[in-house]
Amino acid sequence: MASGRKADTEAKPAKLSKAALRKFFRVFRYMRAQRGLFALGMGCLLLTSLLSAAFPWLIGKLIDAKASTTFWQAPLYDMGNVHSILKLLLLVFAAQAFFGFWRIWTFGSVTENALTQLRSDTYAHLLKLPMDFFSRRRVGELNSRISADVALLQDTFTTVLAEFLRQSVVISVCIAALAYLSPELMATMLATLPVVMLVAVFFGRFIRKLGKQVQDRIAESNVIVDETLQGIQSVKAFSNEGFESRRYGTAVRDARRLALTALRWRGGFVSFIIFCMFGVVVFVVYRAALLKDAGVMSMGEITSFVAFSIMIGASIAGIPEQVTSLLKAVGATERLMDLHDEVGEPVHLGPKGAPLALKGSIAFKQVDFHYASRPDLPVLRGVSFSVEPGQRIALVGPSGAGKSTIASLVLRFYDPVQGSVLVDGKDAREYPLTALRDRMAIVPQEVLLFGGTILENIAYGKPGADQAAIEEAAHKANAHEFISRFPQDYSTVVGERGVQLSGGQRQRIAIARAVLKDPAILILDEATSALDSESERLVQEALDELMKGRTSVVIAHRLSTIRHADKILVLDKGTVVESGTHDELIANSAGLYSSLNRLQVDIA
Repeated sequence: MASGRKADTEAKPAKLSKAALRKFFRVFRYMRAQRGLFALGMGCLLLTSLLSAAFPWLIGKLIDAKASTTFWQAPLYDMGNVHSILKLLLLVFAAQAFFGFWRIWTFGSVTENALTQLRSDTYAHLLKLPMDFFSRRRVGELNSRISADVALLQDTFTTVLAEFLRQSVVISVCIAALAYLSPELMATMLATLPVVMLVAVFFGRFIRKLGKQVQDRIAESNVIVDETLQGIQSVKAFSNEGFESRRYGTAVRDARRLALTALRWRGGFVSFIIFCMFGVVVFVVYRAALLKDAGVMSMGEITSFVAFSIMIGASIAGIPEQVTSLLKAVGATERLMDLHDEVGEPVHLGPKGAPLALKGSIAFKQVDFHYASRPDLPVLRGVSFSVEPGQRIALVGPSGAGKSTIASLVLRFYDPVQGSVLVDGKDAREYPLTALRDRMAIVPQEVLLFGGTILENIAYGKPGADQAAIEEAAHKANAHEFISRFPQDYSTVVGERGVQLSGGQRQRIAIARAVLKDPAILILDEATSALDSESERLVQEALDELMKGRTSVVIAHRLSTIRHADKILVLDKGTVVESGTHDELIANSAGLYSSLNRLQVDIA
């Protein structure tokens, strides 16, 4: 793990482009099913905005009014009666509280429901993306996108967007009220708005750029944590705890530096807006005092005007922060929609249908392959071979010869660049992908167990299988005996990635999972190469049982494990250089297989 590694999400130029806005508005598709509730929320938002704007107007009327009757005798709509205006004010406060509650509840409900669906769709789409995508992206980065970015949208749509709309309505209503009260004073107050808006645009773009850079640095630090914890055994084995601590510290300090820079600029922006807006209010009050002395305005009108001006100033002062949050949400949405725009595999996420009736024959016809990220480096070149149903075929050769790539092509993790892979005489691409993979199973060298129980890990081969079927699979995999020795037997929790089990135990759990799946085609990717002799014996016995009656593709470094294979393919530099049984290949003393065999015998 190099110290200079960075997340793949390098900061892009912070431009509020049409493409970015289109991606942002795509999120609103998730609100279509709740457009009635959203419309109710918008209605409540409009009412609370209008009611808040009524307060300055009523305060001005209250100052100019007189107490002509008692409180209880005063009518509700007498604008010259102090008691009537007080009643209206109380009614306005009550209505504002009522509609304010429903505004918050409706927007919150719409957001929670929409983002729940967005999370589900994003995760489902991630599952459908091809292996090539995951070879280019990091788990920590993807986890950050689906958690941190969606959380940012949650805050935006629950509070920020609604508040931005409310403040916009308040500003519009207050400006109309100012024009009615005194066009001259309104012109004085609004003279500075163009300057403020230009500054807001400049700062908004700059702060958005800094915000995206901060998100990138946070994602980078999350990647470091994710990779370190996944590889904690290697970290400790190499005594690199200090190295990883320093590496993470550097990443979070970089994020802090950018975040503090963004805070300074944001704070300066808000301070500038406050200074401009409240400076205007002071100047307006000064002009209003002159108009009062001239008899043009009453004290109540001046009070209303000042109150409306303060509301405008406070609303505009809050808008930059809201705009910044909205711009962050645009950036987060852009990242999420970029994931959604990745082309997925034709994977079926619904319930599995009846299994394909496969016999299990496999044929490679002049297959060429290279990885998309390395088109200049061919991995397979003109590979052709065939496997009959129920046969065992072994793939051997030096590291990098293309053995695991052949297994990946059989599983359709990738498709050939040239040529074709046939299953039962039919191009593998013509089968439904999910149904095809459902008839295959793989036992890899490095077994990944999920953090649940042994029962759950075996049942992963066939979700919904009963206890009897799971135990039968464990018996066939030579796993039942060691499982039974645990105090909680099949309910034993295996820990993160199966760390509570030994390598041989994990392998036998993986074999039991494959037995339970009952595949037509089985792939064994160096399944015994990392085991001790006793574990290898137990695992090999389980594998022999598993391979009975199935087409098996065995990738092996230890040639002793494939002596009884029906056919052995020897690969070198992406081509098949030899083919035959063990006895046939060993007889060719000049061949690569015989050379590899002698080398292993010498080492032993």
